[in-house]
Amino acid sequence: MNTTSRGDSVDGGGRVTNGRTKRLALLDYGSGNLHSAERALVRAGAEVTVTADPDIALNADGLVVPGVGAFAACMAGLQEVRGERIIGKRLAGGRPVLGICVGMQILFERGVEHGIETAGCAEWPGTVERLDAPVLPHMGWNTVRAPEDSVLFAGMDADTRFYFVHSYAAQKWEWNGDGTIAPAKLTWAEHGVPFLAAVENGPLSATQFHPEKSGDAGAQLLRNWVRSL
Repeated sequence: MNTTSRGDSVDGGGRVTNGRTKRLALLDYGSGNLHSAERALVRAGAEVTVTADPDIALNADGLVVPGVGAFAACMAGLQEVRGERIIGKRLAGGRPVLGICVGMQILFERGVEHGIETAGCAEWPGTVERLDAPVLPHMGWNTVRAPEDSVLFAGMDADTRFYFVHSYAAQKWEWNGDGTIAPAKLTWAEHGVPFLAAVENGPLSATQFHPEKSGDAGAQLLRNWVRSL
């Protein structure tokens, strides 16, 4: 007997999903692969609006914060559209946010590039620093070590690879939580040294790699995130 109600659908894994398409805001602050990220999120089953409008960004089911280039430049662009306030307000209300690449890095307290320290959004403590590796940037495909209970990496094998392009990363996790939400789920990768490849922390998630450039694996990760909203 088919118990799927009107407006529901069955996904590729045979699970019944709510028929309402999730509405995402892709934050436009002058940094990030907006077009490729938008296409990837649409393929993941979401309705996507590329915007700097705070009302749209605050009220969407999910907010995606991309980022490429330098930490300081991304923070300057984010502050111009009051993006750090948008992120903070969403998280205060338990509303999901996904950071990608430098969009993950700026969630930490600070970034240090070429000896210059720049304040970040400070959603997480810690510093984004240059990787100690023989070859930089870290560019290409790499595996990650995700926790078994990860939502983002659900259904993926340990040898699944993702596409990275970066020279800086958070290399320590310095927050054990305040008791109001479950401990963060940390995913690690290595290039010269171990670094955080992804974090899942209540409504706030982020990836150092580019899911929109990571083929089928990245598409699966984005579908997992959209379904979790």
